[in-house]
Amino acid sequence: MNVRLLPAFLSLITLVATTIVIASELEEVVITATLRPQSALSLAASATVVDSTTLREAGVQHLQDVLPLVPNLNWASGTSRPRYFQLRGIGENDQWQGAPNPSVGFLIDGMDFSGIGMPATLIDLGQVEVLRGPQGTTLGASALAGLINVRTRAPSTEETLRVEATAGDFGVNSLGLIAGGAFGTDDRSGFRFVAQGFRGDGSRRNATLSRDDTNGLDERTLRWRSQHGFGTGWQTDFSALIVDVDNGFDAFSTDNSRVTRSDDPGRDRQRSRGASLTLQHKGHETDFRSLTAVVDADILYSFDGDWAADADYDFTSRFLRDRQTLSQDVRWSRETRGLTLIGGLYAQRLTEANDQLDLYGGELYRALVSDYEADSFAGYANVSHSLASRWHANAGLRVERRKAQYRDTDGTDLSPAETMIGGNTSIEYRPDDHRMAYLAVARGYKAGGFNIGVVVPTDRREFDAELLYNLEVGYKFDDAVRGLRYDFAMFYMWRRAQQVSTSAQIDPGDPLSFIYLTDNAARGTNLGLEGSVLASVSESLSIGATLGVLRTRFEDYVVADQDFSGRAQAHAPSYQVSMSLDYRHPRGWFARFDAQRVAAFYFSDSHDQRSKPYSLVNLRAGYDAGSWRIDAWVRNVLDEDYAMRGFFFGNEPPDYPDKLYVQLADPRTVGVSAVWQVR
Repeated sequence: MNVRLLPAFLSLITLVATTIVIASELEEVVITATLRPQSALSLAASATVVDSTTLREAGVQHLQDVLPLVPNLNWASGTSRPRYFQLRGIGENDQWQGAPNPSVGFLIDGMDFSGIGMPATLIDLGQVEVLRGPQGTTLGASALAGLINVRTRAPSTEETLRVEATAGDFGVNSLGLIAGGAFGTDDRSGFRFVAQGFRGDGSRRNATLSRDDTNGLDERTLRWRSQHGFGTGWQTDFSALIVDVDNGFDAFSTDNSRVTRSDDPGRDRQRSRGASLTLQHKGHETDFRSLTAVVDADILYSFDGDWAADADYDFTSRFLRDRQTLSQDVRWSRETRGLTLIGGLYAQRLTEANDQLDLYGGELYRALVSDYEADSFAGYANVSHSLASRWHANAGLRVERRKAQYRDTDGTDLSPAETMIGGNTSIEYRPDDHRMAYLAVARGYKAGGFNIGVVVPTDRREFDAELLYNLEVGYKFDDAVRGLRYDFAMFYMWRRAQQVSTSAQIDPGDPLSFIYLTDNAARGTNLGLEGSVLASVSESLSIGATLGVLRTRFEDYVVADQDFSGRAQAHAPSYQVSMSLDYRHPRGWFARFDAQRVAAFYFSDSHDQRSKPYSLVNLRAGYDAGSWRIDAWVRNVLDEDYAMRGFFFGNEPPDYPDKLYVQLADPRTVGVSAVWQVR
């Protein structure tokens, strides 16, 4: 663990705390992903909230632009946009076959996009909440490692009409419209409508086809959100989205450059439809909330398997997935005399059809067609109590039952079922309204599953549920008037029956002939620390910093002829640090500086190939006149070459030597954005 970063981080907190003279006030941070909305200061857990201003100024188009601002959050590429996330080193790197079983939950306005988070475009988002550690009481099996909760901007009765546009190199251009206001004269009802189109050619050049757009982006977003108050204390919140991501995927080359030679470039398309309806009532002592959500995602992921144009070695692969989820959550809460009781019931049905089609010379030579269905039912309860004027205790429990069924054209027919139990408990000390220290223990779980394929040994067909125990201690300070906020947490996590995904190439002459297996390692440990600080050091200048330090290891894990015991887990960098400067002149000039440093990490749990550490710098500066705004931005100012995904296998005839192939991130990009506030 790189503990040398900790003194520097604590010194920064001390420095900004002692130099604030005339600070501007910070806005209160409220987290909505918990059982009840609560301030970040009162949450006995490690969490990061990225507000709407930061999302707009630190990003350009997609959630991936701002992920480096969240400590101990990483993601595995191999796609055009992030789908597979890791929190504190826990999370999937991909999903090639079998049942969806994510470790990191991903919600957009209550709609479950776990494992398929590509619709998270940034336009008009309200905030992004990242809760680290197992959410055993709140979400159960879909949030073993934590939760990413994306919230769109809430409607208001104030009339709004805004136009946004962006242009940049690599063919980047976008146009968006945001409209909102009240329904007639009803001051308790409002709506918000968002429409945007975004396009870009990407940073790859395909030498075979003489094209610059084979790795391009084509993303269209439609969102609607409305709220309506009625009766005494009743309110509805309806959210709907249609996001059509139709991107190219031509990211790998045999020489690990940005010049590709594929003759059949891939696609990474996800057409998502979703809606959620929240009905809630706030009474004198008792509250009620019902959340109904539905998601339909049509996904096509394809790629050129040989990354070349050799007619005698010509492989392509296509994955077609169609996923639907329907969920219902009903929750009651009662607060009286320092005691808060929460109870709820949850049900979800998830279905997914997955067709894998492998082609040689344009002809189908291998196919696997599968259907998966899972029904989950859970009951949960939580109690919190004020023990004294400064001490508070909290405890929660969740019991979940899952039944699943899987069938495919290889003859596999499985119907696993299991009952899982998770929960949490914490004790908090609050000496005043600005400080809180806590000790928390949580247990999370992730459903077991199965491996598919005719070559899978019988004794490795099924794997067990994973359990995660988290011990965490933290301290938070928040003085909005003074303009200072910081938090710090240390954690130790035990993984029991740890699920580890591996792969092996069966035929060196066939780059698509992989067998994918999930095994249970005997044990694993993940420990570390994370923290953040935000200080408004003057009326014009604010400083922010985040730190994530992580140590992961397999305790007992042997796969094939390799012993990985004692090795770090994949996509778990030992440190991540970021720093931000935000300047706003009273006359409208503004600028933002973001810098991040990320340590090296292993690409896979199947081999020992690693990335290289890298540093990123992003800049934005412009002028805000109130009714209009214009700014220029530069991403990856240092033009750093760094890898987001790596594979180690043989893909170059005639000898097919094993070699590391990486997907490089984008080089330096520049652009201009403008906003016109019509009303």
